[in-house]
Amino acid sequence: MKNPIIIGSRGSDLALWQAHFVQAELQKIGLESRIEIIQTKGDAIQHLSFDKLEGKGFFTKEIEEALLEKRIDIAVHSHKDLETTPPAGLIVAAVSHRADPRELLLIHPDAIDSNQPLSLKENAIVGTSSARRKAQMLSVRPDIQLHDIRGNVPTRVQKLRDRQFDAILLAKAGVDRLQLNTDDLHATALDIDLLVPAPAQGVLAIQCREDDSELINALQAIHHVDVQSNITIERGVLNRLHGGCQLPLGVHAIRQDNQFHADVAFASAWDQPLMKFRLSGSSTEELIQAILERIQQP
Repeated sequence: MKNPIIIGSRGSDLALWQAHFVQAELQKIGLESRIEIIQTKGDAIQHLSFDKLEGKGFFTKEIEEALLEKRIDIAVHSHKDLETTPPAGLIVAAVSHRADPRELLLIHPDAIDSNQPLSLKENAIVGTSSARRKAQMLSVRPDIQLHDIRGNVPTRVQKLRDRQFDAILLAKAGVDRLQLNTDDLHATALDIDLLVPAPAQGVLAIQCREDDSELINALQAIHHVDVQSNITIERGVLNRLHGGCQLPLGVHAIRQDNQFHADVAFASAWDQPLMKFRLSGSSTEELIQAILERIQQP
């Protein structure tokens, strides 16, 4: 096995936190590594919202190309950014534990109204470029105005402080991992049944070449099998619907009492009616099929 292992990562604060986390996990099992920063199309194009970017995998494509070209040995991704059908020659060899998958609503103090749902003033301007977040927020607060927002997590929070928005939505896991101080803002972690997270939200994917058997075997020591079962359901639904970041789909699955349970939110487009439901099944495939049948009901 190569020594040190080369880890490919985007250059944002959060991506580097994730890469350093995996580096520490590798060190625990006796594997040395170094980090190589790779810029992706999603990093370079900051003026368009996610649903306007062509294709899928715009935060991962260049990193996956580096893997295939053997310039790096491991890629670390937010699992929710990965396409559900991997490029030929690559596999996700391990997944991390799951951080808090909930959405975090951050509200500027001047936009707080405790008499309104979510304590957000009427007709507030909410920043998000996610079709999934847009659809679900509108179902709770149809009065709000949705404006696209781009940039890394600290940049988005600063835009809120600068009053470019009244509120923004972020993955709580990212804010927690960066240990961002948001004490000057009104922060609410939204219950999963209120705003269903993206498939695999809060999970890191460790990707490598499928023919690198020695490395794949070594990575099993840091692989979380229980998390893999849950996100198999979430990403399975996304895959069968041929969806990416442009699809307004939230799925969050857990296993409890030998049953899988999933909260689902789906709309055909972010400004179309939203359906939300919870289903259970005894196996991952059974639950995937049940969810798809419910979504595709006439």
